[in-house]
Amino acid sequence: MRVLVVEDEQLLADAVATGLRREAMAVDVVYDGAAALERIAVNDYDVIVLDRDLPLVHGDDVCRKVVELGVPTRILMLTASGDVSDRVEGLEIGADDYLPKPFAFSELTARVRALGRRTTVALPPVLERAGIKLDPNRREVFRDGREVQLAPKEFAVLEVLMRSEGAVVSAEQLLEKAWDENTDPFTNVVRVTVMTLRRKLGEPAVIVTVPGSGYRI
Repeated sequence: MRVLVVEDEQLLADAVATGLRREAMAVDVVYDGAAALERIAVNDYDVIVLDRDLPLVHGDDVCRKVVELGVPTRILMLTASGDVSDRVEGLEIGADDYLPKPFAFSELTARVRALGRRTTVALPPVLERAGIKLDPNRREVFRDGREVQLAPKEFAVLEVLMRSEGAVVSAEQLLEKAWDENTDPFTNVVRVTVMTLRRKLGEPAVIVTVPGSGYRI
């Protein structure tokens, strides 16, 4: 899942990003509304965690722009105000969910994951295919009943492949969904991660390489 965190409190923004990355999400971070609009123009995000009171461009205007673009990105709006009227107003301009500060990180993570599921065709909470069972919420993976311990990026790649339901996923798509914008697009990190993932999942291999196209399960 690719997430954009937009928050002008840098310590909070960086803490949220670090926590989401530990949950195997690819996260970009910006600290004002203008920078957010620049990122949204060039990257596809599943979820945007958007502070409402932003400098340069207000969070409401960022939200309206996302709605205007007509993209499937979901918005979780944050604010220091807990007034019901503010929550209603935020939802009316296009936010998909609303979380007042201060918040529990576990709740933010759950809400981000719930919104991420709404950007694609509805799938069950626990994904199963080819003897693999993947639970995004518990961060657990089993192969034929055997638990498999995966690093965050390995988990993220496997989740993208599982969600594709047998369709081919290109290396570029995996790079976009599982890594942030600071990753070198010419790196071989996708190939190396897939190789490690295959080894950990064991035989018979379930991740198939489609020459010139990508990978599928």
